[in-house]
Amino acid sequence: MTTRVLKPSIRLNNQIMMPQLGLGVWKASNQDAEEAVRLAIKNDYVMIDTAKQYGNEAGVGNGIVRGLKETQQTRDDVFITTKVFSGDQGYDQTLAAINGQLERLQTDHVDLLLMHWPVNDLYNETWRAMESIYRQGKALAIGVCNFDVERLTDLLRHASITPAVNQIEFNPRIHQQAVVDLCRVQGIQVEAWSPLGNGQSISNPLIGKIATAHQKTAAQIILRWETQQGLIVIPKSVHESRMIENAAIDDFDLTADEMAQISSLNTEEHSRWYDNYQWYGNPDGDPNFIMQA
Repeated sequence: MTTRVLKPSIRLNNQIMMPQLGLGVWKASNQDAEEAVRLAIKNDYVMIDTAKQYGNEAGVGNGIVRGLKETQQTRDDVFITTKVFSGDQGYDQTLAAINGQLERLQTDHVDLLLMHWPVNDLYNETWRAMESIYRQGKALAIGVCNFDVERLTDLLRHASITPAVNQIEFNPRIHQQAVVDLCRVQGIQVEAWSPLGNGQSISNPLIGKIATAHQKTAAQIILRWETQQGLIVIPKSVHESRMIENAAIDDFDLTADEMAQISSLNTEEHSRWYDNYQWYGNPDGDPNFIMQA
């Protein structure tokens, strides 16, 4: 094995160490997710992020098993994140669903279990179930995704355990600063999904200029801008060369001026489906949504 390139880690509020950069598998089929995860582990990735919503937990589980076998590592060498599906929310439903998720992932625990969306009228009961899952050892840390200030404040009023992570949309164009500020006050780690902004930020001329100055790619500049702020990032890729590229961001620093220039690109324009989400069903805002098999 080569020396790990993903050594930087963040200490969560329950003292668990979480890698700062990992692989996301949103929109990947089971087959593509399996191969992507296998390749990621081969290239020293130590964190994999999936969700029941994605319909690829089984592929991720297979990829982890294959990757660990090929690299002669064990389950303890990887950090696995999955999420509570919105259709499973509520106390009893969440408790019932976790065992199937663990079975698909071929593990007896996940390192981080997140609530995928704050479904109105259910998220507090869902969180109570997640606290039970945490106490049972089926998740080593628990957190949330896509919680705004209003819902996070409400959750904190009802919770016995403070979330360890809030995974939100964050990239040069979307900062959600009020959410980030609240998380930092409460000791909640911010994790960025869509850290490259669905590729839109990569073509920005300013980022391209900074990339040229550092002899790096635009994607590397963006990911460094985020990790340099202390954020956790999970760029998605099914291409081995890009996985390697995304991981090679710890051998340079952006200047304070460069950081500020990239921050100036903020427009707070969320993804279309994020804006359309009604906070009661699923990320597509479609009440007839059926998770893919």
